[in-house]
Amino acid sequence: MNTPGNSEEKTPRRINWVAVGIGVGMAAVMAAGVFFSFQFVEDERNRNLQVWQNRLGIVADSRAASVNEWVEQNFATMRELAENASLQLYMTELVMSKGDKSGVTDEPAQATYLRNLLVATAERTGFKPTVEAVEIAANVEKVGVAGIGLTDADGRPIVTTPQLPPITGKVRTAVAKALNGEPTVIDVFMGATNLPTIGFALPIFSVQAEGEGAQGIGVVVGIRTIGKDLFERLIQPGTTSETSETVLVRTVGGAVEYLSPLADGTPPLKRTIAIDTPNLAAAFALEKPGGFAIKRDYAGEEVLVTSRSLASLPWALMRKVARAEALSGTETRLQTMLTVFILIIIGVTVTIIAVWRHGSSIRAAEAAEKSRIAAERFENMTKFMNVVTNSQPTKIVAVSGDTKYTFANEPAAEGTGISRGDLLGKTMASVIGPVQAQTYADINREILARFAESDDRMKERESHIHTFGDDEDDEDFQIIKSDHIPLRGDRDFPPAVLMVLDDITALTQERRQKEKVLRQVINTLVSVADGRDPFSASHSTRVSEVARCVADEMGLPEEDTKTVDIAGNLVNVGKIVISRELLTKTEELTAEERDQLTKSYLTSADLQDGVDFEGPVAESIRQMSESWDGSGPLGLSGDDILITARVLSVANAFAAMISPRAYRSALTFDQVSDVLLEQSKSRYDLKPVSALISFLQNRGGIDKWAHFREDPEETTE
Repeated sequence: MNTPGNSEEKTPRRINWVAVGIGVGMAAVMAAGVFFSFQFVEDERNRNLQVWQNRLGIVADSRAASVNEWVEQNFATMRELAENASLQLYMTELVMSKGDKSGVTDEPAQATYLRNLLVATAERTGFKPTVEAVEIAANVEKVGVAGIGLTDADGRPIVTTPQLPPITGKVRTAVAKALNGEPTVIDVFMGATNLPTIGFALPIFSVQAEGEGAQGIGVVVGIRTIGKDLFERLIQPGTTSETSETVLVRTVGGAVEYLSPLADGTPPLKRTIAIDTPNLAAAFALEKPGGFAIKRDYAGEEVLVTSRSLASLPWALMRKVARAEALSGTETRLQTMLTVFILIIIGVTVTIIAVWRHGSSIRAAEAAEKSRIAAERFENMTKFMNVVTNSQPTKIVAVSGDTKYTFANEPAAEGTGISRGDLLGKTMASVIGPVQAQTYADINREILARFAESDDRMKERESHIHTFGDDEDDEDFQIIKSDHIPLRGDRDFPPAVLMVLDDITALTQERRQKEKVLRQVINTLVSVADGRDPFSASHSTRVSEVARCVADEMGLPEEDTKTVDIAGNLVNVGKIVISRELLTKTEELTAEERDQLTKSYLTSADLQDGVDFEGPVAESIRQMSESWDGSGPLGLSGDDILITARVLSVANAFAAMISPRAYRSALTFDQVSDVLLEQSKSRYDLKPVSALISFLQNRGGIDKWAHFREDPEETTE
């Protein structure tokens, strides 16, 4: 018995492991959701950085091209002087007289002419002191600021404009370098008037100098100040960014020097920063031209920066924009998205817990059921679409404008040996090779360009057949039918092209084999028919050859050319049912016999009715005797007659008249042409007649078919 003072024993609480498992699972799901939210936001941030990299790169390329153009213009001015015939002649005579100006023909006049030439060129091209420089030097002795001059082979000035700086220091070094035949830039320096100054030096060759190793006999050197004509080229027209800036920089010793005016008002050549300053944007621009990074500018502000190197100059052109301006909208949006995602995850978690704890709530149960049904429907729809696309034997892919895969069905992935997940995001060139990728990319680029304007998917879709490989026996030989359908883009995905790729190699080879067999059968029938009449033994072949040439001359489609080729070979097959005695009869034919021979083509047509040709072979033979004016057996006229039949009619008549027969000799080419022209618009269509005559007269047809007129008996002998 328990005493009244004893406390009751407490039953230990049992741990609900199911609840613990659910809690751990929820925590794991929550952590995964947060992780993937951060991952998504980071991907979005990188995508936006890529956009800014492209934007800055385009501007940098444009401004670099403009600066290079400015440099080339200055070199062009020097080149124009260096190649001046009078200047070359003067310098040549001076060299020949070993520097004695008295040995130069009419030296004073030539020197005056050259001085005037240099002054005029300097005035016209900017190699002269600026207004500021002139004003500064108004009350003191004039100091050399800018100008153009000529030096001899020893670097001594010969003729110069009034205010050309002395030929000393770096100017003399550039002159010496130019004498070796190398155009030289005198890098920018602070001139006598405290203005940035640059120079250009080009060699002058003697009149007789030839060959790549010719030594200069003198140098034309130009010194000019740099101002708006260069610095305004750094301004991108139409820019809307407040913090974007294009700057020219170079390395001077262990420092970076800014050559152009800065946005904070610093004049050119007035700011230098140690090159080893951590994360300095200008140092990065000089070290990696063409690169893109997030660095700090001269004011210590974090910026997005890219750069380009410049031809002929030891400078770098740097384009930058403040990170705060460039990414502020994106950062805000991504931060909001991240917050929303986390709140959604937390909300979903709390909701699930609430539903789990309050499972008796009808509304919560209904909401959960609806959510389940919607998710199930979406999943079923996704499975259905995957089943539809994956069950197709053809390869179905979607490719963006930059040739990256955004979708692929299982046959497409299996053909590459890469899983569907790994395939997405890769370029076509890395998956199917550069040859096929370039072929498809060219088509897609044109379709997307047109689709951007028309927005009509059905109008812009295209189908193509491509042959890859040279030999059908090669393993890599393929014949691919591709259908290209443009797809609209959205916020997350760029416009793309849906491609349906069908390998028709086997089908095409099978069709070609069937065509080969069909041609063999046709040749057999023709040989049987032609063997019964020596005078028309080659008539079918000749009709086919002439009809094919006429069709090509008219520019008819390939299907029509094939049709007249086959029909021409088969036009005489009906003579199989005519007796050999009638075919070889040399006496005059009776009306009944002539009618029997004339209508043999109808038998030929009837024999072909059961054969499945690609074109209207049988009907072309049947309409061969129709007249343009409608007086033929079937009463067809004009364009109601198949074009293949009209071509076949002219070819058949030509081959018959130009060849000898048992009852007559062959007509001449002129006679046949006259007959066909005379019967044009009544018996024959003028277009194939004109094409035939054109082929005879302009394509060598008379020489090509001269043997048609030979007697078969003479040929046999």
